[in-house]
Amino acid sequence: MRFRNFLARATLPLKLVVFPSSCKVCGRFLDGPEEKVVCQDCFSRVEIHWGEVCQVCGRLFYFRKGQPLICRECLENQPIFNRHRSAGAYAGILKQLIILFKYQGYESLKKPLARLLLKNHEVRDILGSVDLIIPVPLHPSREKERGFNQAELLAEEISRTIGKPVAKRVLIKTRKTLTQVSLEAEERKQNLTGAFEVKNPGQILGRKVLLVDDVFTTGSTCQECARILIQSGASEVQVITLARA
Repeated sequence: MRFRNFLARATLPLKLVVFPSSCKVCGRFLDGPEEKVVCQDCFSRVEIHWGEVCQVCGRLFYFRKGQPLICRECLENQPIFNRHRSAGAYAGILKQLIILFKYQGYESLKKPLARLLLKNHEVRDILGSVDLIIPVPLHPSREKERGFNQAELLAEEISRTIGKPVAKRVLIKTRKTLTQVSLEAEERKQNLTGAFEVKNPGQILGRKVLLVDDVFTTGSTCQECARILIQSGASEVQVITLARA
């Protein structure tokens, strides 16, 4: 399986050049100068959330307008991180793009996905207040199997845009956990307890950290990462993800 994944990633650039390619979302022939995996029309149809969100966890509200809101979950159980924001809902074309990027090896989607994320003005507000970017880590065996860490690729693209450094291998995953998708909310918390560790705490001491991941579901992963980062000396943790499930 690992060799097949590696071979698919290694030959992908050649396939895109030699063989006619079609959009992996709509099937249209790719003929634009920057169109490699998904056509520009599909990217333009991604729904960025412009409405109200919970001011803490970024939960998307669709039928509420007016003063800023905090959702009931955050009022009852204040998250450790300061804020979370995402580009939009984990649905439709955005969900398809993330699946192509994360599970099907289309690493070239990192740049257009980062651009989509930066379209959200609340995400841009967060970027102006941080000192250091840290991607949510994968366990080494999972990263070896996948061939890359999608959160790290996104973090690097964001770093190029805002000029803030990425701290790689500072936050590490020390224990292989079950896939979060298959677990209930409480099981997710238990699954991640003790799974992360900070190496070289001096690199984050007193610094405002931006934590980057692909999808925010229950927030258990971001909560545990934030807890370890704050415990290790970070002054605050802000979180951005591509999508909110």
